[in-house]
Amino acid sequence: MDLDAYFARIGYTGPRTPTHGTLAAILRAQVQTIPFENLDVLLGRPIRTDLESVQRKLVYDRRGGYCFEQNQLLLQALRALGFTAQPLIGRARWLVPAEVITGLTHLLVHVTLDGRDWLADAGMGSVSLTAPLEMREGLEQETPHDRRRLVRRDGHLVQQVCFAGAWQDINLFRPEPAAPVDLEMGNWYSHTHPQAHFRNNLLVARATPDGRRTLFNREFTVRHRDGRADKRELATADELLAVLAEHFDLHFPAGTRFGAPGAPWPV
Repeated sequence: MDLDAYFARIGYTGPRTPTHGTLAAILRAQVQTIPFENLDVLLGRPIRTDLESVQRKLVYDRRGGYCFEQNQLLLQALRALGFTAQPLIGRARWLVPAEVITGLTHLLVHVTLDGRDWLADAGMGSVSLTAPLEMREGLEQETPHDRRRLVRRDGHLVQQVCFAGAWQDINLFRPEPAAPVDLEMGNWYSHTHPQAHFRNNLLVARATPDGRRTLFNREFTVRHRDGRADKRELATADELLAVLAEHFDLHFPAGTRFGAPGAPWPV
């Protein structure tokens, strides 16, 4: 793990000791710098999650990625710093109807520090964590961007956010280390299955010090910490490329089109 390059990428200049303060600062720096995005899926490119590939794409090439890339990078950085950290596999639940059962396609990070357990998640799109959550059931916790909690349901921990005055599910998981084969299967499904969410939608997101910026298909949203949201519809592919560059620091050659089958932008 090239920690110097990683820290330069996320703009982190703080201590390299495995403390809660270091964990919180690194997580927040990553989600405010490296965008969540699935653009390579829509370009028909394979998503590789070994450390060398993730580091090349997200750090050296200054791209973003989805959970299997984002949280792999975070996991390996934390381990290189001496943290006790393990991968967890879960189901995404954000904006998913209660009756719909989603697959095991979400990677999270479990950190044990001074006898306490913490959840870190840099790869949940528009609701990525900007601070670690203590893994204590029912404890409401303020983060820089919203209030979170973990509740138990059917043997799982469910991460929830207080949004628009109500608690809404973000994801659910079992607090046990994920097997490598489960991570491989989750990533494979996410970028190859014809019905996978990321094969059929364009999603880019990044937290900012004062809110969040999200691009979902053709809708670009700037959400402020006070709850206000400014939305606009993107009409052309060139406008999309301009928004990617200006708001997410993602640069593609003129004429690039994101058009996997079912995607909202034509080839």
